[in-house]
Amino acid sequence: MLKKRTFFLLLVSLVPLSFILTQCFNDTPKEDPRGELYAGSASCQKCHSQIYDSYMHTAHFQTSRPASLNTINGSFHKDSNVFEYGNGLKVIMKQRNDSLYQVGYQNGKETEGEKFDIAVGGVKAQTYLYWKGKQLFELPVSYFVALHNWANSPGYNLGRISFDRPILKKCLECHTSYVKELAQEPGFNKASLIYGIDCERCHGPAANHVNYHTAYPDEKKAKYIVTYNSLTRTQKMDACAVCHAGNKDIPQKSGFDFVMGDTLLKDPHAMPESSNPATLDVHVNQNALLASSKCFIMSKMDCGSCHDPHTNQSRNIAMYTQKCLNCHSEAKHNFCKMAAQLGPTINNNCINCHMPQKSSHLIKLEASNGKVNVPYLVRTHHISIYPEETGKILAFIKAQHL
Repeated sequence: MLKKRTFFLLLVSLVPLSFILTQCFNDTPKEDPRGELYAGSASCQKCHSQIYDSYMHTAHFQTSRPASLNTINGSFHKDSNVFEYGNGLKVIMKQRNDSLYQVGYQNGKETEGEKFDIAVGGVKAQTYLYWKGKQLFELPVSYFVALHNWANSPGYNLGRISFDRPILKKCLECHTSYVKELAQEPGFNKASLIYGIDCERCHGPAANHVNYHTAYPDEKKAKYIVTYNSLTRTQKMDACAVCHAGNKDIPQKSGFDFVMGDTLLKDPHAMPESSNPATLDVHVNQNALLASSKCFIMSKMDCGSCHDPHTNQSRNIAMYTQKCLNCHSEAKHNFCKMAAQLGPTINNNCINCHMPQKSSHLIKLEASNGKVNVPYLVRTHHISIYPEETGKILAFIKAQHL
């Protein structure tokens, strides 16, 4: 009797680990190119359908997609599909059979045409890539949302039409979830490309998590997965800093190798040397800009204090303002000193006053023929007092009462 009882207890103790072995034998439709420890984002939908469906509409998930008429923001209609360089040079966006192309012309003669293969970005601007064999290149024309029209692609000389700007692995580390770089020749394994930022890019490999909770659906505590709330403040910041830091002085491995819970700095308590907000560009330095803010220094806030990455919140200014008002109030004696002058306007303008949109010095886009040079504006994450922005709000309020 004692032997049977001992054997039973041994079996029970081994059961929670059995799911690890089953992952090698699961009949999955397609193996994840990152390895057997990854389950693929589609596996998250069964248990997290609401979060999954919401996340599909975010800028992170859509930061790279196969290019098509449904995913390309620009128009292919006649008179709206041309980017003029001047001096007889132009690029026309064309549909040929079932494919979409950018075609270069010089004095009416076609010089080169390449296919839209990948659409990157879309909130501020959208850039396009094409495959040439196993290598990726940037197409010369992008779409600029502020212009509602086509614009030159970053990094290209407006004096000539060129299709030869290569896309390096570093570019893809922030706009895709994975691609395998070839060892013996330049380029990538096209079949290994995982578009967008998927669930496992932020939460880490999930095969063990999926297998365990499939076997034990009543278990409510997340097992074998990294959750944001389980991280230290430094780990939370670094999880976003992989793509939103941009500091060259941060020693880090490939973004594809980084998993939530890792730290970027050798000394996790140190800050990068280039943390002066005056020298940081708003396009890629959100992490350091926030870390240099008094709000950050004097509190325990992190990126997740304001951002829910599972929801599309990019234009919800009132929601972000409420995040400010949750911490700043008359009761806490840290309320806005301009509240009396601002009146009800304060409920929508904390962000516009204290985190205004600033022009990036790294990205410059111009309209066709160089007629319009619109700044590439990104909201700064250095929370501070900007008198010129306060003046704009007060002028707006005054005009409303005239």
